[in-house]
Parts: sequence; structure tokens; C-alpha cells
Amino acid sequence: MRRISLVVLCMGCGGVATQPDGGTDGASDAPNDAAHEDAGAFATGVVSFEAGACSGFGASDMPQIVLGAPVGGGTSQGSTDVVSLGAGGSIVLSFAPNAIVDGPGPDFVVFENAFFVSGNPNNVYAEPGEVSVSDDGVVWSTYPCTATAGNPPYGQCAGTHPVFSPPYAPTDYPNCGGDAFDLADLGVTHARYVRIVDHSGETCTPPQNNTGFDLDAIVILHPGP
Repeated sequence: MRRISLVVLCMGCGGVATQPDGGTDGASDAPNDAAHEDAGAFATGVVSFEAGACSGFGASDMPQIVLGAPVGGGTSQGSTDVVSLGAGGSIVLSFAPNAIVDGPGPDFVVFENAFFVSGNPNNVYAEPGEVSVSDDGVVWSTYPCTATAGNPPYGQCAGTHPVFSPPYAPTDYPNCGGDAFDLADLGVTHARYVRIVDHSGETCTPPQNNTGFDLDAIVILHPGP
């Protein structure tokens, strides 16, 4: 597993991120999430990115590609506005100056690029990820992700529902799609960080560079200081 050193960790800082192994990822023309910044409370920084095997897709557009609003592909195809974590890879995002606070119902939504195979809602192409939250970046609380490669149910994993934003606003859950999480389920009231770890169970087959969980965006439904 490789640790990707990010030159830029915040939205709008005007820099670029390093790319693992000097490879190309084919995602350089992906829409810029930062353009939708006013649509809600999104991730604003990448704290760490531990790239797993056969990662790399979207890495040349880090960190901007996972900041701001999602660019979903709907039910029939996976979006390319993502970064692939690779087999067993992980990423930690922050939301400064906002944080996630516990409110009524879901408190934040994670957007991946799951889709319906041949349009069948009972056959979802999913690459699940384990989601954890933390208020200090040290102590983490984790949602139970019971992923088994290609086989639902997935428990409280991210990456199991298609994304419908746009055209729906990313804060218009459940119309926006994605996977929603409630801090109350973990007995947590306030979180400043979200960590996602690939639990897809996929095997790395070089030179593939899009293995594992593909992160598009995270939106806070109940933001606070």
C-alpha cells in the first residue's frame, strides 16, 4: 500500500496533487466539483490518502476531484468524477470550517459510483467501503460494514447506491442518491473527519488502475461549527 503525498489539501489553493507511479488515469477531463461549492457543506480537504493496489484512477485530479459536490452517473453507469482507492486503500477527508453535527435523520451522505447492471435495481454493481467518523482525527467510530465481494446485504457500507446528483441537489436526500449515515447510530454528536476504507474485496490485476471503492464526494446534511 502506498501513501500518496498531496501537494494541495484544500479547495481553491491553486496547486496540484502528485500521481502514484507516474501513470495516467483517464479522468483529467472530469467536471470540477469546486464549481458547485455553494450547493451545500462538502469536504474541503484531504488529510490522508493510503492508496491500495491497482489504484490511480482520478489521482491526477486530487484533491479537487473529491471536494465539492458529486457528479453522479445515475443508474446505468458509474461516474468518472472519482478517485479509486485501490484494493484495501483508504482516504480521510475534513470539512473545515464546518463539521458534521447530529440532527434529525441522516447527517451526511457519501457518494460513490455504484450502478444497476443492465438496469436491474436488484443487481447493483457495488464496491463497498467502510465508513468511520472522528472529531479529533485520532479516535474513530466505525459503521458496521458487512461487505462480502459482490454479495449484499452490505450493512452500513458506502458505495452501494447510485448517485442522482445532479440534477437533484446533493443535500436533497434521498432523491440525490448515495449512502446516508446518522451519527446517532454510533452515539456520536459531532465529527470533523470522515474516513473510508475499501472493503470491495476486489483483486488487483495490473495494469488496472480503478480497483476498489471510488469516491466522488461527501455532503453534510447537518453542518455546524
